[in-house]
Amino acid sequence: MAISNNPDINSSLDMESEEIILRDQVNLGIAAATPRGLMVPNIKGANRMNLVQLAQALSEMVQVAKLGKVQPADMAQGTFTITNVGVFGVDGGTPILNVGESAIMCLGTISRRPWVVGKGADERIEPRWVCTISLTFDHRLVDGEIASKFLNDVATMLRNPGLALMY
Repeated sequence: MAISNNPDINSSLDMESEEIILRDQVNLGIAAATPRGLMVPNIKGANRMNLVQLAQALSEMVQVAKLGKVQPADMAQGTFTITNVGVFGVDGGTPILNVGESAIMCLGTISRRPWVVGKGADERIEPRWVCTISLTFDHRLVDGEIASKFLNDVATMLRNPGLALMY
């Protein structure tokens, strides 16, 4: 959903024609530690799925990856990747772009932390679940404004998952 709001995040650079190609289809890569090492299978056409379909496709992909049965076709033609270093107890990271992709998003550990909420006289500290989200992007395709808007869209949906149902 955040990609549809910021389509440059799903682009690539054609070096021969020196053109930026905006892709219609999101092939969502999910970095996975497997018995055969790190692999990035992708969900083809993720942007055409509803949340239930996307969750089912992700669950199936995870099972295939855990069994070490990811096929080359499963990893081909990725357009955007999500990696999760949080599962290793790391707060954040700067992942390396996959060839042909303009961006990769990294999720850190989700942990409970003190957080300032409210304004003025209502300002207070409350415990909140917090996760660092970072984005590595190819600056030839994506500028800082687009990257920031994308991350803001992701953060907004994570803060209020009900918004995702509106898409």
